[in-house]
Amino acid sequence: MAQRPCRVTAFRAAAFALFVCLLGSGQSVSFAKVPQRPNIVYILADDLGIGDVGCYGQQLLKTPRIDQLAAEGMRFTEHYSGAAMCAPTRSCLMTGQHTGHTRVRKNGHGPLLPEDLTIAEMLKSAGYQTGAIGKWGVGEAGTTGVPWQQGFDLFFGYLNQSNAHHHYPPFLWRNDQKIPYPDNPVKRTHYSHDEFTREALQFIRDHRDAPFFLYVPFTLVHVDLDVPEDDLKPWIGKIEETEPYGTPGGQHYTHQQTPHAAFAGMVSRLDRSVGQIVDLVDELGLAENTLVVFSSDNGPTSAGGADPKFFDGNGPYRGIKFELYDGGIRCPMIARWPGKIAKHSETNHLSAHWDVWPTAAELAGVDVPAGIDGISFLPTLLGRGQQRQHDYLYWETSGKSGWQAIRKGNWKAHLQYVGDPARTKFELFDLSSDIAEEHDVSTAHPVVSREMRQLFSSARTVPQGNSEILITAPKKKSKADK
Repeated sequence: MAQRPCRVTAFRAAAFALFVCLLGSGQSVSFAKVPQRPNIVYILADDLGIGDVGCYGQQLLKTPRIDQLAAEGMRFTEHYSGAAMCAPTRSCLMTGQHTGHTRVRKNGHGPLLPEDLTIAEMLKSAGYQTGAIGKWGVGEAGTTGVPWQQGFDLFFGYLNQSNAHHHYPPFLWRNDQKIPYPDNPVKRTHYSHDEFTREALQFIRDHRDAPFFLYVPFTLVHVDLDVPEDDLKPWIGKIEETEPYGTPGGQHYTHQQTPHAAFAGMVSRLDRSVGQIVDLVDELGLAENTLVVFSSDNGPTSAGGADPKFFDGNGPYRGIKFELYDGGIRCPMIARWPGKIAKHSETNHLSAHWDVWPTAAELAGVDVPAGIDGISFLPTLLGRGQQRQHDYLYWETSGKSGWQAIRKGNWKAHLQYVGDPARTKFELFDLSSDIAEEHDVSTAHPVVSREMRQLFSSARTVPQGNSEILITAPKKKSKADK
């Protein structure tokens, strides 16, 4: 096998040494902040809307294990995804930066580069065993963005997010080795989600005696709408159905005769896997030293036969996946840590996926370097200490979408068709009275509007090392889901 490129360049070595030995102006890495570094299990669902979860208001779908997680811990009501689509959300999680600063800012763009300090590298430097099991999406084979060159001791899953559209793949990756599943797309012998659950459970067993970070970016409930019969059949005839999706072999996403039942079954399977992970943590006696977090990567999709209107997947919010209205980026987040996080607790602390990086750093006793946009929400989790607040949260959808959004307090601003003077559209919403973002109040609040426009100009930088990402190319306005 050809030797892989050296992971640590001269630049990287200097940067990493600076991180470990002397951060900023005299800040040193310390492990004294947390006497016993907890295990961290971070579970990320795919295309699961905030309204798809029972404890966030879902009425049709069943999520008893996720709901139990909330009953045993804390439910966040104002948590946001890193982006409105798959790859940039994962880049935000890995780097602790919002989409105006992180490396990967749209699907199909990448990879992470050697100078990108990931959450896994940070935790590995603090003595953690690190694993990523599921969908990666920020670095293909042969690039510097692959997870085994970004701090993960073990990776198992899909590197390419397009391959992850199909749940019976011909192969998966275990680090740099392809694991073939002969004729799996036809014989349907290995359902990838089940493989991920099995690997996640084994990782916990293997590393029960040392602090570990387990990142589980599941592929459910992203289309294909495809689930094994044991979760499909219980819903057939029990839920109102829609027209079949597609034709056999006639489109990218698989034909599904019963789309509603299939989606409901996928949610059930995802929920059960979350329960299996939590049960194993408890069974091994790790619960009191393990933080388990559950979230989703963006809002629900309408692709491939999925039907967010029927299931009310975006809850009371406007928009779906690929849109920066809250329905596309407000996501569930639940945290459980027995003895540390109060049961049945809830918070409206304003937070986002890029806050996970500094939260994990504080848990590990590692100081946060410059260049991280996130703010640790550990004081909120533990109910003690002073919780810092964001001045604002920023998102962008790059390439053809040309859309920027900012939330500052209860104000939410949008700038669409960026770079096209004839079509550029600015909107301002007051979320304190308009969570559905239905009433543009920009003309009534010129001072706030002017401040938001200035933030749109200053919140982003041009990513270095990869090709320039523009947010200037317009597209037709997508129809809001609500």
